[in-house]
Amino acid sequence: MSREARIGFALLGVAVALGVLGDALFHGRPLGLNVLLFVGCFVAALAVVLRAGRAPLHQGRRWMCLPLIGFGAAFIWHDSPLLTVANLVALAGAVSLGALRRTQPSPVRAGVGEYGAALAAAGAGTFAGAIHLLHREVPWDDAGARLRGPRAVAIARGAAIGLPLVLLFGGLFMAADTVFKNLASSALPNVGNIWTHLIVAAAFAWAAAGLLRDLVAPREQERVLPVDLLTSRRLSLGATETAIALGAVNLVFAAFVAVQARYLFGGRSLVEAQAHLTYAHYARHGFFELVVVSVLLLPVLLGANALVRNRPTMVRALSFTLVLLELAVAASALQRLRLYTQEYGLTELRIYTTGVVLWLVCVFAWLCVTTLRGKGRFAVGMLVLGFAATAALNVVNPDALIARTNITRPRVDVVYLGGLSDDAVPTLIARLPSLPLVLQRGLAQELLARQSPESGALSWNASRSRSTSLLASHRSELVQFAYAAG
Repeated sequence: MSREARIGFALLGVAVALGVLGDALFHGRPLGLNVLLFVGCFVAALAVVLRAGRAPLHQGRRWMCLPLIGFGAAFIWHDSPLLTVANLVALAGAVSLGALRRTQPSPVRAGVGEYGAALAAAGAGTFAGAIHLLHREVPWDDAGARLRGPRAVAIARGAAIGLPLVLLFGGLFMAADTVFKNLASSALPNVGNIWTHLIVAAAFAWAAAGLLRDLVAPREQERVLPVDLLTSRRLSLGATETAIALGAVNLVFAAFVAVQARYLFGGRSLVEAQAHLTYAHYARHGFFELVVVSVLLLPVLLGANALVRNRPTMVRALSFTLVLLELAVAASALQRLRLYTQEYGLTELRIYTTGVVLWLVCVFAWLCVTTLRGKGRFAVGMLVLGFAATAALNVVNPDALIARTNITRPRVDVVYLGGLSDDAVPTLIARLPSLPLVLQRGLAQELLARQSPESGALSWNASRSRSTSLLASHRSELVQFAYAAG
């Protein structure tokens, strides 16, 4: 077996072991002795990999071990949160020692630039080095040929890629929708907290594999640098594994959309019977989780179509289907916001996240027109759509829209309205006479308490100028409202 194959299999084995150990030591526990135990095992794992690959123990790797163990032991000494952060930073500094290459100066002569580059490369390796390890450095084809052939390896690799995506999107959907969570929980076997243990173990294994891979790479060219993640053309996926991963994600999205079609789009009585929530609270619950789903799906689709070779018909069809399901998810998010706004009004966060959802809907449509049809110009189109969305927000004037919407709600938060920017002041002053007396008093007091910032000609702003002028011209009226008898 070649040196590269030995290192690849050794890295894979110790990473899985460190993942299981990380879950056993840290899941649900505060930091303490577990840090020292994990750091000690990490150093031992590094020694195992270096011995398997017959790699030299150069100065940086030797010097790294002592501060790693020392500051790992510090976690059993004190409990101060800020001191904990300082010790974590010290552990990162120790890693930068080991991340120095033999092609660089010795640890004594290395400058700030060398240490910074080493730490950046180690960080990039921690997050993404496992991709290179699993895809390029572990000889899966040789192993597959000895077992059941390359097709079985491709299927297993596709399942391994799809499982984290299913867990990620499935977890977000369960957090977003009580009915979906209940149905998923009843459909899945009752295995306690095994899913959280699997996620924690997988996270530790992934990070350990990437960092160890970076620490044992003998040459700078074998490292995972941040720029490589964006520009590398050598990384690719086969059609089988890509189709399996996308198919699994499609099933999760389809299940969620089916629930939404019956419950959120179907009627109030079903929701109140199944979720034990009011319709408005059910609509509110999960809006931001669905926004996160939409945001995360875009890089998944871009990555799948960028890495797959020749972009076969099956991958394109699954991508198109996933986009259609995502549009239904986006519609669910917007429907939730509409129902909740009818009851409780708008906020700045709700306005801007809605803008993100609408922008993403246009981006997904542009993705279908360009990337999924084998055409270029997706990036520039996405940028132009971003410009258009920002221009639309400027035209809509979000704070004025919030003021117009919320001031007609059954529950009016005058403190929140009074804290909006100067963009909302003209609307608030115009609507003030039509409000009930108690709201007039509270909102008038908020408007009188506003402080106009000192600004010269170079800081002139039309909205700020108009607000200052209106507050001055209506001051007597505001005083009358603020101190009117109840």
